Amino acid sequence: MDQQQSTAPGGPSHAWYLSVLDRARGLPAVATAVVHPVDALSLGAAAEAAQLGLIAPILVGPRARIEAAAVAAGIDISRFPLEDVPHSHAAAARAVELVRAGDAGLLMKGALHTDELMHEVMASATGLRTERRVSHVYLMDLPDHDRPLLVTDAAINIAPDLEDKRDIVQNAIDLAHVMRIDAPRVALLSAVETVNPKLQSTLDAAALCKMADRGQIVGGVLDGPLAFDNAISIDAAREKGIVSPVAGQADILVVPDLVSGNILAKMLTFVAMADAAGVVLGARVPIILTSRADNERTRIASCAVAVLMSREAVLAVKPPA
Repeated sequence: MDQQQSTAPGGPSHAWYLSVLDRARGLPAVATAVVHPVDALSLGAAAEAAQLGLIAPILVGPRARIEAAAVAAGIDISRFPLEDVPHSHAAAARAVELVRAGDAGLLMKGALHTDELMHEVMASATGLRTERRVSHVYLMDLPDHDRPLLVTDAAINIAPDLEDKRDIVQNAIDLAHVMRIDAPRVALLSAVETVNPKLQSTLDAAALCKMADRGQIVGGVLDGPLAFDNAISIDAAREKGIVSPVAGQADILVVPDLVSGNILAKMLTFVAMADAAGVVLGARVPIILTSRADNERTRIASCAVAVLMSREAVLAVKPPA
């Protein structure tokens, strides 16, 4: 990825967003099952992504509610296939069926709860599970920061154990490769930068580093535990005497749990004014997972990242035996 620094003091330059969008728009649109798009936000995001040539939406949900939302928002959906199902749970199930049948290459969350969609994705017999743990990655482009940051996991795994974290890290590394970060530097975050037996996140960080040494995690450079400041600030790392190929220049921030990750991601978005994109990895196809609070740029960027994953990535995941 071209690592361009923000040129707008106090605000993002959107250079990363534009570069990702340009890459994705150069690829064929991906058939995308849009799950329960019964409000203006989700319907509008799908229509805008289609207009930009990123996705070919298949609208899945109650026909009457989708059509009413389209009329209210002034969105023409006549060119989109529509799978008429009675409610959100049926929409999630049908969307997963479309992916399993090969009729859709992406899932996009509409106006339903994340856990309702993920319940169908994770169903053992009928879902989209692979041998890999499913996890979420936020890509953050921060003003005055010379590289995008990947933050994981802030949306799916509540209290991941060591095995979960191995997959969370590998999913993020795979995404970084698609984002043209060839050897991403992975910071395993905690409150301190030394191993403390009373602080599980430091033990997990140390174990993950050794797993990478033994080839159980590949494609990135890991270090941890690291506190947030010495993960992203060379000055902070130098002040604490940390000698590391990761400290001060991390590409991926791996948080201890969902609460800390969610707070960090939202702080970067709403306080630090980062451009953001979010995608769920580890299933058979990428899942575009956005929030009602996300702006249009975030929704479109999330679609673009998912398209790149779908079209350019060779995912090292396969259905469980």
